[in-house]
Amino acid sequence: MKQYPFQNIPFQNLQKKDMSFEEVFVHIVEFMELNPSGNYQLMVGTDSQVHKKHTVFITGIVIRQVGNGVWGCIRKVMIPRRMLHLHERISQELSLTEEIVSMFTEERKNQLIDIVLPAVYQGATFTMEGHIDIGVGKRNKTSEFVKEMVARMESMGVEPKIKPDAFVASSYANRYTKQE
Repeated sequence: MKQYPFQNIPFQNLQKKDMSFEEVFVHIVEFMELNPSGNYQLMVGTDSQVHKKHTVFITGIVIRQVGNGVWGCIRKVMIPRRMLHLHERISQELSLTEEIVSMFTEERKNQLIDIVLPAVYQGATFTMEGHIDIGVGKRNKTSEFVKEMVARMESMGVEPKIKPDAFVASSYANRYTKQE
């Protein structure tokens, strides 16, 4: 199995600290098994913040049952320098998102799909999204990177979402980047 540079960094949420990815996956399975006929979105996104001597990256994983709740967690990565170049920072955000997305192997994705499969004719769904903290528009400094970053996410077989639809990156993860 390929080793990722940040693979052993634990996940956390308000209820539990130091979760492994395996524990996170079990929580997602248990959340979906509560209502196998639901509409589920598995969303992964990263945001960053430059501080005085380092840059903080927060990756959020959120499983959402549309209209009926969410479960989520974050993982914090600190780079011991100020990453001031926007393209480098956005690219690192996406790399961290890609790393987490790749942990959802075909076997794991199939396990999640198998939960909703018996109820698919009653409207049950499962999708996986990569939330990218960039947006289009003349006033958005990240707009020139949209095509590149969206293509990277699509190449992984994950539906890319950008602002304003990338709320896991731009809201959920963002909230934790401010903390030192």
